[in-house]
Amino acid sequence: MMILNRRLMLGLAAGGAMARLAPAAAQELRPHEKELYEAAKREGQITWYTGQYQAEPSQAIGRGFTERFPGITVNVVRSTSQVAFQRLAQDMRAGVAQCDVFSSTDHSHAAYLKRQGRLMPYKPHNAEGLIRAAKEAGDPDGHFQVTYLGLFLMARRSTDVSEAEAPKSWKELTDPKWRGRIAVGHPGYSGAITSWCLAMREKYGWDYFKALEKNQPQIGRSSADPVTMLNAGERQIGAAIPSATTLLSISRGNPITLIYPTDGTLMVPAPSGALKDAPHPNAARLFMEFMTSPTYYAVTRPFFSESLRPEVPPPPGSRPLDEVPLITADPKALERDGQEVKELWRDTFGV
Repeated sequence: MMILNRRLMLGLAAGGAMARLAPAAAQELRPHEKELYEAAKREGQITWYTGQYQAEPSQAIGRGFTERFPGITVNVVRSTSQVAFQRLAQDMRAGVAQCDVFSSTDHSHAAYLKRQGRLMPYKPHNAEGLIRAAKEAGDPDGHFQVTYLGLFLMARRSTDVSEAEAPKSWKELTDPKWRGRIAVGHPGYSGAITSWCLAMREKYGWDYFKALEKNQPQIGRSSADPVTMLNAGERQIGAAIPSATTLLSISRGNPITLIYPTDGTLMVPAPSGALKDAPHPNAARLFMEFMTSPTYYAVTRPFFSESLRPEVPPPPGSRPLDEVPLITADPKALERDGQEVKELWRDTFGV
C-alpha cells in the first residue's frame, strides 16, 4: 500500500483550487484534433470497453464525444472492470479485434496489455493539460493514460444509522454490531474492490476479512452495487463504494451520507489505452484525446466524477482532496497479488 504524499495530494487538489470551466461548445478543436477528426470520420465509429463508470455516465460520455465530433458514434460496452478484461481476453484468444479503447479500474490490466504488446503507443497531446498526479500515474512510454480517479469510501443509510453510531474507520466494520448490515462489492468483478482488498490486507492482514465475513456482508459484483442496496434499505452500511455514484444517488434524494474513513479513503487511478489492433485506429486516438480533454471532464462532472483537468471544478458535495487522508494500492502489488486476493476472498466468503 502506498500512502499519498503531500506533493501528490497538492497535484490532485490543484484541479479544484484553480478551476475555471469553459463551456464545451465554445472550445475550438486544436490542430492535432482536427487532423485526427478528418481521418476518424472516415472510420465512422469506435467501440469502447469500459469498467470505469456506471452505465448512465458511460452513455453520456459516448454522446458527448459524438456531439464534439459529429459523424463518429461510440459503441459503449459497459461492465465491471474484470468482466470487461475477460471479454477483451476472449476476443484476443479468438483472434477477433472488436475493441478500440479499453478502460479499467485495475491498473494491472493495462500493465499486462502493455507487456503483451497489445496497446498502441500513443500519448494524447491533451494529456499535457491534466493535473500533475494524473500525468505522473500514466505510462511513461505512452501506452496508457490515467483518465479516471476513483475515490472509494464508506456510507451510511442516514434514516437508519446516525452519525454518532456510524463506523468511522474500515477497522470498525468488523465490530459485531454491524452483523447483517454491511454491503460490499466483489474483487472477482471489480478492479476497485481488488485494490481495496490489497490496501486492507497491507494495513490489517487477511484476518481483517475473516472478521468481516463473520458480519455476513451482502456481496454484490460492482463496487457501486452497495449503493443500490442502501437505497433499497437492504443494508445500512456501504463499504468500499465509489464517491461519484454515491454523491449522484444523494443528489437524487436518497438518504445516504458519505463516511470518509479515518484510516484512509482509497484512491484508485484508473487507466485507459487504445488497442494496437484497434479496428478504428484514428477514432481510437481521437477518443484518447477526448478522454484527456476539458470537455470529457465537463461531461462527467454532472455524475460527480473527480476532475483531472484544472479548468473543470471538482464535483459538488465532495471534500477537497488535500483535506482527505488518502491511500492507494501499489500498482506492482496489484499485478503481482491481485489474483491471490480474489482466491482468498472466495475461500473466505464462499462467493
